[in-house]
Amino acid sequence: MTAEHAASGRPVDGGSGWQCVAVRWSAAGGAALVWRHPARGERVSPLPPGRPLAFTTGAGRSCAGVRRGDRHTPCPAVAAISPTAVSAQCPECARLDRSYSVAADTRADDPRPYDVYLAWFGPQWIKVGITATEREGVRLLEQAALSATLLGRGPLMAARRAEAVLGAALAVPDRIPYAAKRAARLDPPPAAARAAELHALHARAHALAALPDSLRPEPCFPVHHDTAFALDRVRAGGPAALVLLAPHCTVAGTVQAVVGPDILLRDVEGRGLLLDGRQLAGWPLAAADPASATTAPLRPPPAEPLAPEALF
Repeated sequence: MTAEHAASGRPVDGGSGWQCVAVRWSAAGGAALVWRHPARGERVSPLPPGRPLAFTTGAGRSCAGVRRGDRHTPCPAVAAISPTAVSAQCPECARLDRSYSVAADTRADDPRPYDVYLAWFGPQWIKVGITATEREGVRLLEQAALSATLLGRGPLMAARRAEAVLGAALAVPDRIPYAAKRAARLDPPPAAARAAELHALHARAHALAALPDSLRPEPCFPVHHDTAFALDRVRAGGPAALVLLAPHCTVAGTVQAVVGPDILLRDVEGRGLLLDGRQLAGWPLAAADPASATTAPLRPPPAEPLAPEALF
C-alpha cells in the first residue's frame, strides 16, 4: 500500500514504513491524520464527518520524534512508547521538543507577534493561553475550545506576562483537564451564553493594571467552533466508549466528528467510540475493511455525569 492511500483518507500499511504521528488541524482544511515516512516525508488523511476509518495496529508503538515547522527529527533510539501514554515521545525527544516551546525560557528574542486568548471549554471552565498570531487560531482547534476570544497581541514575553497575571490576579487556569472538555461538549450551552462568559472575563482582565504596556488590547469578538467540531453530531451521539489501543487490534467505524485530538466514530454495531488521537500517534497502522468489527479493548463511558470537582 502506498502513500497515496494516506492522501485519499485510508490508513497506510504499517509494513510500508509509514507511521501515524498526529491529528492535525488547519484553519482551512479542518482535521486530518498525519503520516510520516522516513524517506517520503509526510502525507495527510482528511477526517470529515461521514468518512470510513478502519485500521489494524502493528506490533508496537514507537517514538514519533520531534517536528518543528517543516523539519522532522526522528527519534535516534526509535524508543518504544506505552500504548496508554498520552505523549508519543520518549523522554529525550520530549525534552528537546519542550526546549523549542513558547512555554520555555529560551525564546525571549522571538520576533513574531503572539496572541493572548481566552478559551471556553465548559461553564466556568475558561483558560488563558498564548499562540503565535501566524497560526490563525489553529491552537484553539487543537485544544478543543468550543468558543474563544482574543485578549491582546504583542511580543512573546508580554504575552507570557499577561498569561501569568491572569492566573495570579483572576485565578484563570492555563489548562483544562480532558475529562472536563469531554464532559462539557456533550451538552454545551448556546453560543450566546458562552459569549457572555467570555465578555465578562475579558472585561475583568482588561481592568487589571498589571497587564504589560506592550500588549495591545484586542476587543472581545467571540468565535464558536460548533461547525468545525460538528457539535450537533457530538450531542446526538452521546457518551462514547474510549478505545484502548493495543498491538494487533482493529478499530473500524465512520467518523462522526473530530474535536481537538479526539476522533468520534460509530462502529458497525452502532456503538459510539472515542479514539484519542494523542494515543494513536506512534503506531504503524494497516488498512482494514470498514465493515470489520472493532477488536480493541473499550472503556465504557461513565454511567453518571462526573461532578465538576471530580474532573480536576
